[in-house]
Amino acid sequence: MHGGALAGWLLMALCAVSGAYCLLRTRTGTPQERSTARGEALMGFGMAAMAVPAAVLTLPEWAWAVYGAVFGAAALRALWSARRGAHHLHHLVGSLAMVYMAVAMAPGAAGAGGHAGHGAAAGGAGGVPLLTGVLLLYYALYVLRSAGHLIPAGTGVASFAGGSTEGVVRGGGGGLRGGDAGGAAGGGTELTMACRLTMGIAMFAMLLTL
Repeated sequence: MHGGALAGWLLMALCAVSGAYCLLRTRTGTPQERSTARGEALMGFGMAAMAVPAAVLTLPEWAWAVYGAVFGAAALRALWSARRGAHHLHHLVGSLAMVYMAVAMAPGAAGAGGHAGHGAAAGGAGGVPLLTGVLLLYYALYVLRSAGHLIPAGTGVASFAGGSTEGVVRGGGGGLRGGDAGGAAGGGTELTMACRLTMGIAMFAMLLTL
């Protein structure tokens, strides 16, 4: 990736850990919560594989077609599920963003010398600048809003980022429990929200490489 191998390894580790936690969440909760966790686990592991530095592992050309097919199917599923809850629209955007990055990073997408393998080559961006900019704006706003739910209520930063005092209560040990912390992403504990925030930041960083 443009940030170097260290940035790629860091992104890979963060996404893999987030994916693993989401995978653990598939064992508990309501059917809808488990379904959401499976989708987030797929996103986390998919992003982790995409973030592996190209100098270490160059994916074969067919791998990008597999990426497109898998996340294209995930996008259709999220679109179908959006009838039951608006938070599935975020999963739809994420899946479509993964399809977009897979197409943009595929060998030959930017012409000779363009993004090969993991999009690490510096020969030119394989994406559409306007579409990349729209996705960057979306994830920047998503990260700010998610961070607002994690920041203790009453601070100026929380108010600026869209945090709300509703549904946030103090536990006996002084910690915070978010009854409505999920926001647009569909509820969950602070750790769940932290994983979603991490994947949002990772997606933003990966889009910057296009």
